Amino acid sequence: MYKEKIMDLIYKGKTKDIFSLENGNILMKFKDDVTGKDGVFDPGENQVGLSIEGAGNAGLRMTEFFFNKLNEKNIPTHYVKANVEENTMEVRKARVFGKGLEFICRYRAVGSFYKRYGKYIEEGAPLDAFFEVTIKDDAAGDPTISKDCLEVLNIATADQYEELKRLTKEICGIIRDILKEKNLDLYDIKLEFGLDENDKVILIDEISGGNMRVYKGDEYIEPLRLTDLVLD
Repeated sequence: MYKEKIMDLIYKGKTKDIFSLENGNILMKFKDDVTGKDGVFDPGENQVGLSIEGAGNAGLRMTEFFFNKLNEKNIPTHYVKANVEENTMEVRKARVFGKGLEFICRYRAVGSFYKRYGKYIEEGAPLDAFFEVTIKDDAAGDPTISKDCLEVLNIATADQYEELKRLTKEICGIIRDILKEKNLDLYDIKLEFGLDENDKVILIDEISGGNMRVYKGDEYIEPLRLTDLVLD
């Protein structure tokens, strides 16, 4: 059992449940649900598409691995520790931007990017760490939002946007390099950030196969297999 006393269920998410802890931190419980559509996994979808046995544990193990790598490089994160046996991770509290944003780094023109801009670019064409931000809004289809709009809506300042862009590219570059060592190619990935008690931008949520699209040659690697390949 978890040593810290679990207080209240704060939020039931698509892939994780969130609890408060007596020590003031947060406990994330990873589930086997993954995003997708019509029973097919898709990290770009905003709904639960299917459940895969072991997906929660795989996601946590990968998240623990990458957060430890980032902490070694002094990247600011909310990570405290993980309990792989119980599929839980303890994290520091953070305030999200607005009602939640996702920060995407794209190395290939696939997924929603290609759906939007397919008339102007070939599918799978290389992208130079293309950065974009989306609003977490299922009903609206998680639309993209510009720097100017973030500022006008008082969601993030111009300086915060530049810091978020810098951190996203730096973090995704680290992840991409680690995957390259395993002969894996990162096509795209989404991250989440928040503000800590000192209003410092920190990486939050998770870094798992459910957040990224990874290929080996022309073969797409599903999340559970990706965990095995990365942690092997």
